[in-house]
Amino acid sequence: MLKGLILGIVLTLLVMIGGVYLYFSTGRAPVAVTDPPFPFEMKFAHMALDAHIEKQAPPPSPVAADEKSFLSGAEVYKQHCAVCHGLPDQPKSFIAQGMYPRPPQLFNGVGVSDDPASETYWKAENGIRLTGMPGFKGRLTETQIWEVSVLLANSDKIPPSVKAALVAPPAGAPPAAAAPAKP
Repeated sequence: MLKGLILGIVLTLLVMIGGVYLYFSTGRAPVAVTDPPFPFEMKFAHMALDAHIEKQAPPPSPVAADEKSFLSGAEVYKQHCAVCHGLPDQPKSFIAQGMYPRPPQLFNGVGVSDDPASETYWKAENGIRLTGMPGFKGRLTETQIWEVSVLLANSDKIPPSVKAALVAPPAGAPPAAAAPAKP
């Protein structure tokens, strides 16, 4: 009796593993950005990400939440983040429109102002697998990542000067070419 039960469990597991293998190996799994997600895909992905960040317990921000930090963070954000995550009162970029999962537009709609800066710092430093979110560790300084994280944690409270800096051309960018005069 016990042998039959164990054999039944083993066979069930083998059939399930074989079914999953066939599902992926025969091209039935959704892999294009336009395909619908797996059932519970987003829920499990967020659950795993949240648990991992909580387990690593990132430290609190060493950067002050003041206008100077916000302005520094705005320059870094424009150069490295805005192409996917957007700017205040601006439409999504073509890159963001073609990504899956869709990158959150951090200044339009649901942002990260309710997340602690330390969580945003962890995501920016380490990246998030299978989302297109790169890790910036070694590419940006810790201070730059913290400045962006503090800016985003306070995105619902930033002063008008910072909003203006966010939509202005990046520092050092060449001026936009003037349109030729119509004859």
